[in-house]
Amino acid sequence: MSLAEILLITLVILAALMLLSQVASLLRGRGDPGLGAKLDALKDDSARVERTLREEQRAGREELQQGFDRFRGHVGEQLGGMSRQQAERIDGFGQRLAALTDGTSQGLQTLAQQLAEDARKSREETTLALNRFGEQQQQRFSALSAEHEKRMGEVRATLEAKLGAIQQDNAAKLEQMRATVDEKLQSTLEVRLGQSFQLVSERLEAVQRGLGEMQSLATGVGDLKRVLGNVKTRGVLGETQLGALLEQLLTPDQYAANVAVVPNSDARVEYAIHMPNGIDGAALWLPIDAKFPLEDYQRLQEAHENANATAATDAANALERRVREEAKRIRSKYVVPPHTVDFAILFLPTEGLFAEVLRRPGLFESLQRDHHITIAGPTTLAAILTSLKAGFRTLAIEKRSSEVWQLLGAVKTEFGKFGAVLDKVKKNLDQASNQIDATGARTRAIERRLRGVETAPGEVSRQLLDDDVPAPDENDDAEA
Repeated sequence: MSLAEILLITLVILAALMLLSQVASLLRGRGDPGLGAKLDALKDDSARVERTLREEQRAGREELQQGFDRFRGHVGEQLGGMSRQQAERIDGFGQRLAALTDGTSQGLQTLAQQLAEDARKSREETTLALNRFGEQQQQRFSALSAEHEKRMGEVRATLEAKLGAIQQDNAAKLEQMRATVDEKLQSTLEVRLGQSFQLVSERLEAVQRGLGEMQSLATGVGDLKRVLGNVKTRGVLGETQLGALLEQLLTPDQYAANVAVVPNSDARVEYAIHMPNGIDGAALWLPIDAKFPLEDYQRLQEAHENANATAATDAANALERRVREEAKRIRSKYVVPPHTVDFAILFLPTEGLFAEVLRRPGLFESLQRDHHITIAGPTTLAAILTSLKAGFRTLAIEKRSSEVWQLLGAVKTEFGKFGAVLDKVKKNLDQASNQIDATGARTRAIERRLRGVETAPGEVSRQLLDDDVPAPDENDDAEA
């Protein structure tokens, strides 16, 4: 806090004290007639004090400004002196730094020379040490190489001897195995060749019979054409072809002919496949009926041959109507769940007729959707029967799997018993072998004891021992 501020505060305090004294005197002299004069005097004093305070304040500000000017000058002088001192110090520091740099450079040069000399001496010492170490290692390596060569020669000789023995043993075993394999291959080859020649002979005989049958068949083609002119005969032909396919691809217990799919009903389908998984053990059938609309098919073929589009369209429509009628009749008569599956098969005996039916747009899908009837030609029916046969075989395997597992369990049990018996036999054989070895040892001991005894003639020994069994030497002589 500056002097002017202190002075100003002091004057304010004095003025306040004077004002308080005047107020106190005013309170004491209340009711005095000269109170107005005193108040005027007090006002004059207050104005005088105010003027005095203002003058003092102005004088204080001037004095404070002068003090600030003097302080600024003093601070400037001090800063200038400090700048000069700092510059002198910086110059001195630069000179000392230059001197230090020169000394450091000289010291570094000297140190570099000493380090180079030390490095040269170290390299020379290292070179000498490495040379000595190399010579020592070379000597050790030479000794180790010689010892290693010696040991490798011994190992090589041992290995060659063992390999020679192994090769001889392997050669003998391979020769024995080759002889056994050749013998078995020869016998197997003879058996297979005999079977193959027999099979070829049978096939050639079958071909000869087939050629004869084809010749007889060629003579009856005309008769077959006349037969096909009869509707009943055509139906029998389709039924016969269907029966032949079923006989070739299925076993007799997997299908039946002229089956009444509904119990106590007169409706009999030509053939039906016996399906598994019937309800309560009852039979579940897949009906198959053969149809041969020959007239419509022939009219269609003639229209195609004559390039008559209108006739071809009419014949195709008639064929489609005929097939739809037959499918509807089969659906109403033979598809009766749960006695049958929910569809039946309409068999067309020729591939050409089957192709014409498939060529009709939407006919195949419509029959499956509306009547649950699947149309099949010879090839298609063969594929369906093959898949059904595979399914039947899979079901049979699943049914027999439990029996197979039981059989395997029984075999495993018997095999365990066989292992125990085999171990017992092995134990008995080992015991008999040990007894034979002990007997041999006792025999050799007796022979050593009797080595000094003279051997008696055979006749004398038999008389002495009452033995009727001839001696081994006599038997050998008699046999010779």
